[in-house]
Amino acid sequence: MSRRSILFAGILGAAALWYLFRPELLFVDRSVSEALPGVGAQAAPGGAEPAPVRLASGYFHKGAHDTKGSATILQFPGGQRILRLTNFETSNGPDVRVLLIAAADATDSETIPHSAPVELGKLKGNIGDQNYPIPAEIDLARYRAVTIWCQRFSVNFGTAPLG
Repeated sequence: MSRRSILFAGILGAAALWYLFRPELLFVDRSVSEALPGVGAQAAPGGAEPAPVRLASGYFHKGAHDTKGSATILQFPGGQRILRLTNFETSNGPDVRVLLIAAADATDSETIPHSAPVELGKLKGNIGDQNYPIPAEIDLARYRAVTIWCQRFSVNFGTAPLG
């Protein structure tokens, strides 16, 4: 094998590893500051704004990464439900998702695939307040925890049991 072939293979291998692991994401924070949707947009009779109802909430605990903040499920007049992450903070990573799981809690990564996970969306930022719509067909009596999940490496960053 020539030196040129070895150099080309090394560069190609390094590029593939970078693509898979995205190491720069471990050092780059992405902050989000979403407002609570719908509040102020509708006015009830008498000028009072309808407030969403809190259906469940909990606090994140560490999984494979330090994860902090609260998760709250809110229902708005009209039936729309959202998951709101508040004062949220975790590590950044490639392909991180927000999941509802049919389990009371998850302290490991092995629990998640066996808990009928439902993806609410890609994590918008690893720091800050953010909202995720919850489809109407999701039975919240069954889905009792929120997990921050790295899809690429099947890793549970952290979980918030909902009560």
